[in-house]
Amino acid sequence: MKNKGPISNFILEHYKHFNAASLVDAAIAYEKQLEQGNKMMITLAGALSTAELGKSLAEMIRNDKVQIISCTGANLEEDVMNLVAHSHYKRVPEYRDMSPKQEWELFNKGLNRVTDTCIPEEEAFRRIQKHIFKIWKDTEDKAGRYFPHEFMYQLILSGVLEQYYEIDPKDSWILAAAEKNLPMVVPGWEDSTLGNIFASYCIKGELKPLTMKSGIEYMSWLANWYTENTKDNGIGFFQIGGGIAGDFPICVVPMLYQDLERTDTPFWSYFCQISDSTTSYGSYSGAIPNEKITWGKLDLKTPKFIIESDATIVAPLIFAFLLNW
Repeated sequence: MKNKGPISNFILEHYKHFNAASLVDAAIAYEKQLEQGNKMMITLAGALSTAELGKSLAEMIRNDKVQIISCTGANLEEDVMNLVAHSHYKRVPEYRDMSPKQEWELFNKGLNRVTDTCIPEEEAFRRIQKHIFKIWKDTEDKAGRYFPHEFMYQLILSGVLEQYYEIDPKDSWILAAAEKNLPMVVPGWEDSTLGNIFASYCIKGELKPLTMKSGIEYMSWLANWYTENTKDNGIGFFQIGGGIAGDFPICVVPMLYQDLERTDTPFWSYFCQISDSTTSYGSYSGAIPNEKITWGKLDLKTPKFIIESDATIVAPLIFAFLLNW
């Protein structure tokens, strides 16, 4: 391969078998998808924003290596929290040895733990809250309605958060997405912190639920987007983790094909999932690639990959390969 950087060349030279080989195969097939003119959806589960995936994902967005994102509400907001409160985050590498009493002490300090990293409630959530509430309220007063990510784009692009920036803005994937107005779906947004905050305003009567567009509306929008964008080429599916971020959008294909009876709907043209979840006894969220064939999501000939490893290790390496680093 030509014009590859040192990270990519290292991967090609040393990653020959097992999950390492799957990583290389998936990265090469992803690159071929783009070369063929196909588009790619990336889905973000877990705590990838808190893991600072934006350092590589933002560059993927800027270089047109991803055309649509599906993410949890947590990943949507936590990238912005990292942007405005990074210096207040606390790392606890000894988290495996912590007692319930030590966890309680973190809670009392307003430090919400995500594995080895604590998100500072006051500096992260509250810095955003007053500004996003104003946007929510102004929209409602004008009888407007938007999706969760559209409100976040408005917040980022308004510039009101720039006074708080604590990392290089180029490392924020939400900022990169907002600047390109990247298509996005955020299923299950209601279980995020900002979703809880929005619900609290609705309970107090300060906002109305209809100001926020719903998951059903996301699916309807995605159905139209998928139909429009598969007229000439395919769309691949690159799933990081499990859960609703992946399960929700992948279902758009069988819905179009079976429920809407649009039998000319093409299957996803590529599928890769990075996960360390064990696929046994119904504990797995979603389905392994071959199982997805039976659900009308993937074709017999769809390139399929599963990398059973830590997504915070694997995803940046694949992104580095695609960016020729």
